Parts: sequence; structure tokens; C-alpha cells
Amino acid sequence: MTEILDKAKQWLSPTFDIETQEEITQLITSNAPDLADRFYKDMEFGTGGMRGIMGAGTNRVNKYTLGRATQGLSNYLLENVQKEQLKVVIAYDCRHNSKKFAKIVANVLSANNIKVFLFEDLRATPELSFTVRHLDCDAGIVLTASHNPSEYNGYKVYWADGGQIVPPHDGGIINNVNALDFSEINFNANDALIEIIGTEVDTVFIEASVKNGSLSESIDRKNLKIVFTSLHGTSIVSVPDALEKAGYSDVHLVAEQSVPDGDFPTVTSPNPEEPEALKMATDLANKIGADIVIGTDPDCDRLGVAVRDTEGNMKLMNGNQTMVLMTQFLLKKWKEAGKMNGKQFIGSTIVSTELVNAIAANYNVETKVGLTGFKWIAKMVQDFPELDFIGGGEESFGYMVGDFVRDKDAVTATLLACEVAAYAKQHGSSFYEELLDIYVKNSFYKEHLIAITKKGMDGAAEIQQMLSTMRNNPLKEIDGEQVASLSDYQASTRKDLITGEITTIDLPKSNVLIYQTIKGTRIAARPSGTEPKIKFYFSVNTNLASKEHAKKVELELDTKIQRIIKEMKLN
Repeated sequence: MTEILDKAKQWLSPTFDIETQEEITQLITSNAPDLADRFYKDMEFGTGGMRGIMGAGTNRVNKYTLGRATQGLSNYLLENVQKEQLKVVIAYDCRHNSKKFAKIVANVLSANNIKVFLFEDLRATPELSFTVRHLDCDAGIVLTASHNPSEYNGYKVYWADGGQIVPPHDGGIINNVNALDFSEINFNANDALIEIIGTEVDTVFIEASVKNGSLSESIDRKNLKIVFTSLHGTSIVSVPDALEKAGYSDVHLVAEQSVPDGDFPTVTSPNPEEPEALKMATDLANKIGADIVIGTDPDCDRLGVAVRDTEGNMKLMNGNQTMVLMTQFLLKKWKEAGKMNGKQFIGSTIVSTELVNAIAANYNVETKVGLTGFKWIAKMVQDFPELDFIGGGEESFGYMVGDFVRDKDAVTATLLACEVAAYAKQHGSSFYEELLDIYVKNSFYKEHLIAITKKGMDGAAEIQQMLSTMRNNPLKEIDGEQVASLSDYQASTRKDLITGEITTIDLPKSNVLIYQTIKGTRIAARPSGTEPKIKFYFSVNTNLASKEHAKKVELELDTKIQRIIKEMKLN
């Protein structure tokens, strides 16, 4: 505790403003229980950049941790990008302090003689990714904490290709950040280098979204009744406009959730994965007889989709299900357009459903599988310029259509989900029935995610212990099925637990373990890169003889997953 107290007292120096010094003094004087959590480590970059609770301290999001990250980025850009005038674009979401933080970040960049394009107001994260290339920038930054609670904020860095930073740039930037003292941050803005941007970029982005998110000119878009909610986030400035430009006229907004608000007052969590977050939208859908409900998270990179099942009830799709259906329809579109020539691919991740791989194989299209996070899908696009990227997604309710945006994109994905629903309705089917058709042709895959929160220093140690046990004492059976393999992405090895053979995994190292049984049951475990959580991903599958059996089979698969969770003592 003495070490933590010494670290905290460093924040009482003139390097830090009076407001920050007063906050730290109060924490020390009151012997605040969270003092240790604020200073036991430095805020780190994870799979989603830097994300955490706002407040004073090295393990908090504030003027100084953001300033240090930006000074480190500036130093890295100046050292590694040989250009007369470096350029960076900044966007931000609806969260508390996002606008203020964005200006602080702009100040630091401009103080380092870097040209800054700063959005006039909140914008969707995919528009930031698009704008990096549209304005020929060397990097991009978005201030957001995605779907985290209201006390959080964060910072994501994009490279010149429009994708989030990957090796070697991520490591290089982090090294520069870690080498800095807070006293070395240059906050003295050069306002002549800060240019405010807005509608002129919006127009081009929306046009590109409509072009990429449309399936066919012959779709009857006026006949689809849509309920949309922005969950108090940024999508309100882009998605309704995109839907209108695409030709969807029967769109109903959840008015109570349409005003951007960092408190997210109508939901427990602004996370479209949660049925509760979409309840106001599904209630409205039931009231007006809508076909589809779509809700996006605060920075508009992920979407939740609810559609009517075979009994007419609204049913929330999981990220794997929407990913599967979107992929199927994009492949169909490409095939009908005669664009398939063996030089296309689909992108996925190691914790996403394997059903998407089977669907792509039905079209003789390769699925490239990367680590968790869209930065790895963006890297695939960059690494294989000779191939056409059709689309890609992951289980976390994100999808990327084409390569004009290099991150998950809820603007274009919203359009694509509506295209699938409108096409199906026009042809006497539905979004959900189209999914069941895929299950009948392939297999009924059911996935489930649980996240266990372990806060603070002790929590981090508990998470590491859970992974260590799974790594060093592997399960031999899962729900009576023999475990066939254990993939350890930290060690880059896949061990066949039946023959003992070990093969190499050709991906960057990541602290992920995946068990697979002889019947195709799969369990993945990974710690979150941005939250004090460990996540477990479950995937089970079986044959589906006909759509009429879907409800019974789904119940059997759900029951199987719950048995596994109980067996692993995770409930």
C-alpha cells in the first residue's frame, strides 16, 4: 500500500491541474477504498484499445492518461511515418466527457505539429474508420467505451488503413506511451492545425453505406415495418438517414431512446446483446405489428436484431445468427452478380460460430479465421489485397460489409439486416425462417456466452488461475463427450488429446483456450482485454430434420449448454 500511496502523491505535483490534485488529496485523506484500484497499474491497451472508469489516477480515464496515450501516439507517428504533414481524424460518442476528451486529444496532436480533423459533434465509430481513408489520414482516434456502463469512457486508435492498430504498430505505440512521464505531455494546442468536419463527410459515408448494404434493386423496401432504437447513442445521426436513403419509409424510432445521453436513462445497460435493452423497441414492435427491431450500441458499431419467430413472437437473434444470415445473403448476391471467381473470402474469429465456415464452403469461398476483434478481420483485408473481401463478423453482435469500412459497422449492417428481412417477406418467408432453412441444410448451431466479472487486483489473479487450471489440467469429457482437442492460443499449439499430436497455430499469441469434443461441442475461454471479466463461449450443434422440429431441437441444445455450465461449476 505504501507503493500505491507514493504513486498517488506524485499526482499532487504541479504537472497536474488543481482539480486533479484536489481529487487525489480527498482520496488520500479519506483513505478511499478505491485508491489502490486507481493506482495499482497503468491504464492498458487491450483488444478494444483503452477503456476504463473515468476519474483521477493511472488506472482511470482522464486528461492525463488520454494525454499520455496521445503523446505516445504522436511520438510514434513522428518517428515512423515519413510525411511532411501528418494527419489524424478524431470522433467521439455520447458519453460523459467525450467531447471534452476529444478536444484534449486534438490539442495534444496539434501541439506536436499534427493536422487534426475533429468531428463537430458525436459520430458513429464506423464513420471514423471510413474517414481515416477518405481524408487520407495516418491514424484515427475515437473516444468511446462502447456498451460499458455510464461511468466508463475509452480511446481506440486506428491506423492509415482504417483498421484498429495491430502489430507492429500497437506494440510500438504502447512502448512509446510507457516510456513517457506525465510531465512530457504537450497540451499546448495549435488551433490552426485543428479543422472541424461534419456533414460533408456524413454524406459520402451514408452513400457508401447504402451502396454496400443493399442486396438488390428489386427488393420491396416500403413493405417492411422497422422499429429502430439508438439506445441514447450516436447512431441516431446516421442510421435513420441511411434507411431513408435506401428506400425504407416505414421506420419507427423509439422516441424515448433517441436523444443521446451518457446516463442511458431507460436501460440498465446500453448493450444490444441484452433483451432488456431492446424491450422498449420490442414493445413498440408488438404494438404496431413491426417485422424487425434493430438496436445499436452507443458508438454504433454493434447491433441487436429481433425478428418474429414461426409463432409470431419477437425473438432476439444472437450475433452468430445474424452473422450467418448476412453472410449467406451476401454470398448469394455475389454469386447472382457473377462475381465469384475463387478470389473471395469471408472473415470470422476463433470464438464465432463454425456454421459460417460451412456456409462459405457451400459457395466454394474460403473463411479466414482470426483472433477475437475486428482489427484482425481488417488486417486480413489489408494482408490479402489480391482477394475480394465479401463480409465478416464475430459473435459479439458486429458485422462488416465489404472493405469501405475496416471495423464492425452497425450502420451498413442495419441496412443489410433490413434487406434480408424485406427480401424474405417479399418471397413469402421471414428473417427467422431463412435462418431455419440454413440450419436444415447444414446443422442447428446454438451458441451461448457467459461473462464472469472479477474486479480489482484479486479478481485479475482469480481470472488467471481459472485459465491456468483449464490449461494445465484439461477436461477429458464435456457432457459425456470425449474432448478431442485443446487449442492454446497463448502457446500457439493445438493438442490432439486422443493421439497426443501437437500442431502449431499460425496466429499471433492470445490468452485464449478452446476445447473441442468429438461431436463438435466447443468451449472457448478468454479474459476480456478491456474489462475485469473472463468470458466463456459455448457452441453445440445437431441435425435439424425440418423447420417444424426447430423449437424442440433448440430447447435440447439450450438444455445441453446449461448442463455444461453446471458441470464446469460456472453458474
